[in-house]
Amino acid sequence: MNKVPLLINGQFIQSDTSSYIDVTNPADNSVIAQAPCTTDAEMEKAIATAQTAFESWRHVPVTERARLMMRYQALLKEHQKSIATLLASETGKTFDDAMGDVWRGIEVVEQAMNIPSMMMGETAENVARNIDTYSYVQPLGVCAGITPFNFPAMIPLWMFPMAIACGNTFVLKPSEQDPQTPVKLAELFMEAGAPEGVLNVVHGGKDQVEPLLTDPRIKAVSFVGSVPVGQYIYRTATANMKRAQCFAGAKNHTVIMPDANKEHVLNNLVGSSVGAAGQRCMAISVAVFVGESKDWIPELAERIGQVKPGLWDDKDAGYGPLISPQAKDRVLNLIQAGKDEGAICLLDGSDFTLSGYEKGNWVGPTVFSDVSTDMRIYKEEIFGPVLSCMNAESLDDALRIVNANPYGNGTSIFTNNGAAARKYQHNVDVGQVGINIPIPVPLPFFSFTGWKNSFFGDLHAYGKQAIRFYSETKTITSRWLEDDIAGGPNLTISLDS
Repeated sequence: MNKVPLLINGQFIQSDTSSYIDVTNPADNSVIAQAPCTTDAEMEKAIATAQTAFESWRHVPVTERARLMMRYQALLKEHQKSIATLLASETGKTFDDAMGDVWRGIEVVEQAMNIPSMMMGETAENVARNIDTYSYVQPLGVCAGITPFNFPAMIPLWMFPMAIACGNTFVLKPSEQDPQTPVKLAELFMEAGAPEGVLNVVHGGKDQVEPLLTDPRIKAVSFVGSVPVGQYIYRTATANMKRAQCFAGAKNHTVIMPDANKEHVLNNLVGSSVGAAGQRCMAISVAVFVGESKDWIPELAERIGQVKPGLWDDKDAGYGPLISPQAKDRVLNLIQAGKDEGAICLLDGSDFTLSGYEKGNWVGPTVFSDVSTDMRIYKEEIFGPVLSCMNAESLDDALRIVNANPYGNGTSIFTNNGAAARKYQHNVDVGQVGINIPIPVPLPFFSFTGWKNSFFGDLHAYGKQAIRFYSETKTITSRWLEDDIAGGPNLTISLDS
């Protein structure tokens, strides 16, 4: 059995633990590896190693840190297909989806390559007579990242490259459900020339997360996951005087205006609703049809019904299985709740199985219409291939629905009316807005900016906000007296010189 290694002080080692978590293939739930529950002594060593490494890494010139990211980016591109194959085998994602997961991470590393210009400070000469003020941007220290199962390449790459490029060191605790992909990322980072101790990788569950939240040597914590866990991590980390950014749940709405391009709408909603089995925090889970556009719902359900789940290497598969039996049970429970509460199930994927893989975590594409805001399928994050369709009389009605929802991760509007689009983007209480684009995930020179219960913290991931999150500003005010110039106070100074 493949036991997933730890990375501590530049060495990939087997844990001394006697407690392991099975890593399973979601297609049939067979065990493919075991992730160790890192011991207390190993957790201590990982944090201490990162602290020691910080004392030298912080002094490495920013240009050298940028070159490390350049080498790392080249290796990630070279190995993109092999990383995607590993990722697909342990998550169940289709190969194309896995390739996209890796690529979006590579784009963040490309942003980290620009670190010299992003860490430049500010200068003002003569703020008072013969007094200058200027600022430096300096690293914090040891930072930690706790990442989810659904993007095991992209989300770790949101975190440690930006933090390390800023001059920090890092302890990564990836999801115990698919830890092999983050370990592969770490292997390539070491191959790129990262010094020992700059990146450390530990594994486990809640017991291994606790030291990352409470140890005073760790200065900042970044997390992506569910709302309850995100709230716990935010409260615990900040109570221990740490910076924290916690990306949590979502209930992403798209609003379809009757003047929108019908083909464009239907084609985009198919992939954005059930793609990746709906296991994306930016998936469209609610479609609000305004006015006559509600007549498109039956055709939308028909098209989504043509999407077939399958194995990761099946080129005809639209998406793969859910990550675990527990995830499948939760989705099936919510589908049943939708039926019981009066929503119309136009497409029911509850009974879907894949021949030869009946023990897998399969759920077929599912579409509900006539969904109301008091139903569980509306109020709860399903995180499965389920689309809820609602009706609204006007754009104002649609805005009220979206803004009343406690989540604010992403939203979109489909329309050919510029005034409607502007009104929506200006008034919607959601952090990321798409116009005729279903999943508005920003490229890394912007930041990932969820709002409300989708995010707990102040500074978001990647982009300029990541630099601020992983750094501190030092401001210097200086005055040099002329008497200090060699030659004494009677030395004549030529301003022209």
